[in-house]
Amino acid sequence: MAGNTKALRIRIKSVNSTLQLTKAMELVASSKIRRANEAMQKAREYTASLEKSISLLTSEKECLKSPYMRQTEAPRTKIIVIAGDRGLAGGYNANVFRLCNTFPDAEFIPIGKRACERFDKEINSSEHFSFSEASALADELCKDFCDRKFDRLGVIFTKYNSVMSWDAQIKWLLPFEKSEKDSTVSTIFEPDHLTVLNLTAREYVAGILIACLRESFACEVASRRIAMDSAGKNAKQMIDDLGLQYNRARQGAITQEITEIVAGSGN
Repeated sequence: MAGNTKALRIRIKSVNSTLQLTKAMELVASSKIRRANEAMQKAREYTASLEKSISLLTSEKECLKSPYMRQTEAPRTKIIVIAGDRGLAGGYNANVFRLCNTFPDAEFIPIGKRACERFDKEINSSEHFSFSEASALADELCKDFCDRKFDRLGVIFTKYNSVMSWDAQIKWLLPFEKSEKDSTVSTIFEPDHLTVLNLTAREYVAGILIACLRESFACEVASRRIAMDSAGKNAKQMIDDLGLQYNRARQGAITQEITEIVAGSGN
């Protein structure tokens, strides 16, 4: 009986340590949420402007000559995969990898420690991936696309819907699709639409990539905060249950000792 109470004390102490850890991780995630959301909103505004420009350009007939509007029936696909640098974020990383499995023939370019480990590539950070790194990657991918080394480029990321809702999605970046011309809008591009589209393509890919990174990180910290909050609640419930077991075991040990003393005095 004494051994049982000792084991319960050790278990309660261990769960208490876990509870303190989950509280600390929840606080860290909470402190990052506001900053992550601000960065995400700024990136959304930037990409909205980029997408509007691309839509205006691809509505022009002359832009059909652009290599970035080349369409193929059986495209060779490259997909950038954005996952987290750490775990303990609920189903955040698992949802991304589940979506990857729906593209068995694609070549994946991972960003984030977990993604790099999954695809056995050199480790990089999704949280600290800079615009210069995104621009360099966009330059390389756009060059390879124009050289016909692949035919379609996408990015798998996690879209932020609210602090309690997000989902893994794929966004196709290349090739551009022809958009409908808006007769109410008249925009002049110099020197011409085709040249501007070809020059803007790399900026567009880099901008969208950064926006997806910022959005994914906002989802990651929100998911981690919720996961740690849930883990903390479970730890508290476990401590309460173990406390009840400990008190029962302790009471049983005391009762047994009293019984033995009474029995011994009767002899």
